[in-house]
Amino acid sequence: MDLRSLPVVSALSDCVTIVEKDAVKIVRVMHDKASAGIALHGGHVVSFQPAGQEDLIWMSDTAIFDGKAALRGGIPICWPWFGRIAAPAHGFARNSTWQLIEHRENDNGVIVELGLDSSEESLRIWPHLFSIRLIVEVTEQLKVSLKVDNIDQQPWTFSGALHTYLNVGDIKQAKVTGMGSEYIDSLQNDDVIQGGQELVLSDTIDRVYTQPESDILIQDPVLQRTLTITNHGHNCAVLWNPWLEGAQSMGDMPDNGYETFLCVESTLHAPSIEQGKTLHPGETYQLETIISA
Repeated sequence: MDLRSLPVVSALSDCVTIVEKDAVKIVRVMHDKASAGIALHGGHVVSFQPAGQEDLIWMSDTAIFDGKAALRGGIPICWPWFGRIAAPAHGFARNSTWQLIEHRENDNGVIVELGLDSSEESLRIWPHLFSIRLIVEVTEQLKVSLKVDNIDQQPWTFSGALHTYLNVGDIKQAKVTGMGSEYIDSLQNDDVIQGGQELVLSDTIDRVYTQPESDILIQDPVLQRTLTITNHGHNCAVLWNPWLEGAQSMGDMPDNGYETFLCVESTLHAPSIEQGKTLHPGETYQLETIISA
């Protein structure tokens, strides 16, 4: 995503400005080490480009920046649930307006922190008090941390994901390792399947890998790089690509959009909200993904 061409709303420091894409304000980071963009709509990372490289993050050319729809591409925050186990699908965080809490910078990079707290609107969807923070560290690598606090007087359960869309030169040539061999296949009635240690795609995929290694690697011969995805706080890694038929069914993705991305998601997976992670009053949980090339 070309952040440089967007109009500036306000300059916050030498490295951090607020820019605007249609109806969405974006925190733009321009540092010697890397550039990045984090939309306030959804707390959504839309770009991360280390100096001298192609963007590591994929955004749809037809993503809708109306401040209402979830953005297609980037790193959507699925919370307080992942999937279609409740409405709206993937929770409400990715459709909510986040607040810029602070930004810090030094020679190594920039840290941006956004916040989302329970409100009358969120309580109508999910009747619990919470405070969540998104900490985005932009250096030679991208580190995204979702910090969840239960500020209620009773425990609640949740699931979630950092639904990262990664930019690849050609999905048919990209090779994935480190995801593990066992997965739940959402395209085959959630059957548990034993697969291989290496994955090259030739069709749509929607899999919950249950035993991922600490690092998942995408070897990309077209862009001549290997992406490393390191996740923490997760219990699964979700891999997804809709392929041609899926892309054609989405109004916010070009028909050929599937050719240049793969989702590798740091996921706290649960088949229902009740079976999710329980967080007691005063407790904190953190889900994290680190992406480098």
